[in-house]
Amino acid sequence: MKKILNTIWVMGVLTLAVFCLSACDRELDVQQSYPFTVETMPVQKDIIRGQTAEIRCTLKRGGEFADTRYTIRYFQSDGKGLLRMDNGIVFKPNDRYPLTKDVFRLYYTSLSADRQTIDVYVEDSFGKVQQLTFSFNNEREEGKDKPASSHH
Repeated sequence: MKKILNTIWVMGVLTLAVFCLSACDRELDVQQSYPFTVETMPVQKDIIRGQTAEIRCTLKRGGEFADTRYTIRYFQSDGKGLLRMDNGIVFKPNDRYPLTKDVFRLYYTSLSADRQTIDVYVEDSFGKVQQLTFSFNNEREEGKDKPASSHH
């Protein structure tokens, strides 16, 4: 009887040890979270309705961890426009889309004549977020007073 109790006790200790080790693995996963940045080439400041601006982006990782997943989403706070990925996906505001490559392009098409601002969020699977803000002015808005100032 004592041998059976000893066996149960040993099995209990082993189970506890395995549980603790798997908990330690989870701690290690958290340390696989590396900082990252999203760099962009300069983006045009002026846009007219119907025009598309190209936004070239590069995801720079602070370290490599194979299981890290990145998503991208956007929100438009001013104006009206359309944002799409270089693979043709048209983004819906605040929906997350998988980001499958480190070098990618976004295309913003203006659908209004007023000032437009979009915020793009790239997030990793550990919850770290990089926010990019792009503002576009309407060219015609700025050009309104130019003809009046020209002297004939």
